[in-house]
Amino acid sequence: MNDDSRTSDPSTAAPAQAATAPVSVVVPCFRCGATIGEAVASVHAQTLRPAQVLLVDDASPDDTADALHAVAARYAPGWIEVVVLPKNGGPSRARNAGWERATQPYVAFLDADDTWVPTKLELQMRALTADPDIALIAHRMRVRDRERPAPPAPHAARTRIVPRRRLLFNNPFPTASVVLRRDLPFRFDENYRRVEDFLLWGQIGFSGYRCAKLDQVLAYWHKANYGAGGLSEDLKAMHRAGREVRRELLRQGLVSYPEHCFARGIGMVRKARQRMLLALRRATEGGATP
Repeated sequence: MNDDSRTSDPSTAAPAQAATAPVSVVVPCFRCGATIGEAVASVHAQTLRPAQVLLVDDASPDDTADALHAVAARYAPGWIEVVVLPKNGGPSRARNAGWERATQPYVAFLDADDTWVPTKLELQMRALTADPDIALIAHRMRVRDRERPAPPAPHAARTRIVPRRRLLFNNPFPTASVVLRRDLPFRFDENYRRVEDFLLWGQIGFSGYRCAKLDQVLAYWHKANYGAGGLSEDLKAMHRAGREVRRELLRQGLVSYPEHCFARGIGMVRKARQRMLLALRRATEGGATP
């Protein structure tokens, strides 16, 4: 796999609303009644709107299913399908359930508490049209407070092919940024509840499929990622899951033993760095005065 880059030219693109994106959007939901409306609104606001949206309730013990149906009723009939799972299985099972019901050539993922920038799908589909061999395309994401106004949406992006070796370092593809081919012979491993996305991207990339990433921020997290709040148990769990993913990729023969050892070394360095940052944060907070 070789590196290359292309710059999208908005002047050559078709009018933004002239077509529908051949994309099915899968949104796993668990107790998401407070945020799902804003997430879906960001999908509907796309300059190139996806053809299908699947809201998958992962057996929430509250009124989430009612909230999903209420959101679906705000939009054109048939655009949103609500799927209610009978038993909680975690985000992997919910995403797979939506994936299996997808009707479009491409599948995109969005979490119920995240939002997309309006030009996200337009820029990703433009890159896929320019390079149809791309099997997975992602982009940058950033944490943003819901109360703060979003920056203007970008109208051009540079596409960079992500080489195999990049996947040895860490996960370069935030889940809510990914658009992939529906027909890929992989799914989220339902035995994993953490870093399950990294395992899937690794299976795709290390199997030789072409993966790419746009250089623009086209989606937002509205809460901190695991460990960002300084929770040591979250960090421990994430590192433990990362080790399991590396072992699984080795077991499947997708990475060599030297690659596995290299990735393990990188993981140990990252773990030490995060522990140091956590200690510094706690020391700073402990010494702060009201």
